[in-house]
Amino acid sequence: LFMRSVLLSRNRLPSLGHSTQLLSKRRSPSLPLPPRPLVPPAIQMSSSTQSQGNAELSSEVEALRKQLASLQSTLQQKEAQLNTVWPYSKSYGRTSINTIIGASDAGKSMIGKTLRVGGWIKTGREAGAGAFAFLEVNDGSCFESIQVMMSKEVADQVGGLKLLTPTGTSVLVEGELTPTPEGTKQAVELKATRVLHVGECEASTYPIAKKKTSYEFLREKMHLRPRTNTIGAVARIRNALAYATHRFFQENGFLYVHTPIITASDCEGAGEMFQVTTLLGKVDEEAEAPSSAGSQVTPEKVESLKAAAAAQGEKVKSVKAAAAADKANQELAAAVKAEVAALMKAKEEAAKAEEMSSVVGGLKRLPDGKVDYKEDFFGRPAYLTVSGQLQGEYYACALSNVYTFGPTFRAEQSYTSRHLAEFWMIEPEIAFCDLEDDMVCAEDYVRFCCRFLLDNCRSDLEFIAKMVDKTAIDRLEQVASSSFKRCSYTEAIELLEKAVAGGKKFEHAVSWGIDLATEHERFLTEELFKQPVIVYDYPKEIKAFYMKLNEDGKTVAAMDVLVPKVGELIGGSQREDRYDTLKARIEATGMDAGPYEQYLDIRKYGSVPHSGFGLGFERLLLFATGLENIREVIPFPRWPGNAAC
Repeated sequence: LFMRSVLLSRNRLPSLGHSTQLLSKRRSPSLPLPPRPLVPPAIQMSSSTQSQGNAELSSEVEALRKQLASLQSTLQQKEAQLNTVWPYSKSYGRTSINTIIGASDAGKSMIGKTLRVGGWIKTGREAGAGAFAFLEVNDGSCFESIQVMMSKEVADQVGGLKLLTPTGTSVLVEGELTPTPEGTKQAVELKATRVLHVGECEASTYPIAKKKTSYEFLREKMHLRPRTNTIGAVARIRNALAYATHRFFQENGFLYVHTPIITASDCEGAGEMFQVTTLLGKVDEEAEAPSSAGSQVTPEKVESLKAAAAAQGEKVKSVKAAAAADKANQELAAAVKAEVAALMKAKEEAAKAEEMSSVVGGLKRLPDGKVDYKEDFFGRPAYLTVSGQLQGEYYACALSNVYTFGPTFRAEQSYTSRHLAEFWMIEPEIAFCDLEDDMVCAEDYVRFCCRFLLDNCRSDLEFIAKMVDKTAIDRLEQVASSSFKRCSYTEAIELLEKAVAGGKKFEHAVSWGIDLATEHERFLTEELFKQPVIVYDYPKEIKAFYMKLNEDGKTVAAMDVLVPKVGELIGGSQREDRYDTLKARIEATGMDAGPYEQYLDIRKYGSVPHSGFGLGFERLLLFATGLENIREVIPFPRWPGNAAC
């Protein structure tokens, strides 16, 4: 049965309709446990005190879970040994380096096999007075490279050793996997018998040198920086966290929903949004037209043309009266037609001039001077989204539990190490869920991600701990194994004020009503509690309009998850589900309620208590790696003045 279950589950995510749910801290012990996923999260889920019988059952389930995980791992390793060729590189017969080096025995069971590996040279050096060379080849499948021993005879078939040794050269090499001498770093190496491909690299101009290179310089070479150790490790860690995210939510009964990138609403109400418009293209077209020069029409000219049209109208009346008095006069009848045609032309010129007078800076304006968007692509102002939350709520209020995972945008003129113009957000929305449930979900998700990294990205994390942040692994271990401290905003302020009274210096003053700064958040989690902290019930003035107003009328049911190194990692809340209260909150912020008509409708038609949170994916990467600048944890960072590559 174990093997059958493993075979059914390996190498795929659970089905999208999975019904498993998180165990809430406040779930009644008398309720039956929900069905668990085939390979549930490896962390201990938060739950209330259970009876002894349930505790014993939980232990049995945990033991079975470990057995399943062990069997699945063993099966995957045996399968890799059975067929070493990458599934979609069969035409080249290429084996991934991770299949060899990442095996449980570090590749020893493959010794004697003829394999092909392909990748890029990290380092190459000649030895034995030019008789052979050692090539460190990396294909990105894991942090480690494999050493290839290349003889002069084999290299001469493709141009010689000097062609193969430069850093950055790509190769596809066939050879026999052999054991290395006792005491060497790796257990195996590839003894090359032939070279099937060489992609030359001009060493004199190749910008990614073997020596350490600054992150600032690498940002100028974004197309090449994935070849560096740090950015490569970050890419694999980012991939693992993305996979862990989908796995966590899929295994706990959430549906993945794609929310729009283009929107007409501002979820945060901050107004720092990128606008999407086709009007500027029309401005350029008009500017290039020969008739556009000096085409700006003044109000005086419009009035003059209107007066001329009115005068022509009077003339038409006069001619018509004369023609009516002398119906037999053909000349008067022809004159009426001519004057009417002249009147129509005068009216057309006046109307066209009036329309042109509303064009300022190439854009048609309304009487109040604002841009008229009727001729724009969407017929109204449209923007790049800052959040998929609002649309996520629509689906949660029909499908119960959903999550989004996609790009969001913020047109904030910030050059700090914590801000990007384009970043990714993870946003679950949960029906029939209050703030306590929301905090449990956020905690379980973060702990699951930490444990997943520790179990699946060990070599990358060890490099990060060695070269970037020596506390990275310890920090992940701490968060994965620690419960999160709960602390109200008011309690947090009191603790910060007490610290100030005791001599602690903060750059930002502490008082009730402030938005906690990063230094305050890090003090709470790193120095005071020495564990992750969830701060809840914030003043309504510093939080978004959609957060549920508490009974005290001063605070909202909001929460922030604070972790070491980063500070705020997650922001969430119970959503305001009362129509009148939400509408009043929108109006109080000075926003137009029009774009939020559908959002308000959800509160009119079958409203339910619901909650959710948002996590900036890049902040999770900063927390995991300890890197100081957010531009290093996203493949192609965007910030003011930079959209290269």
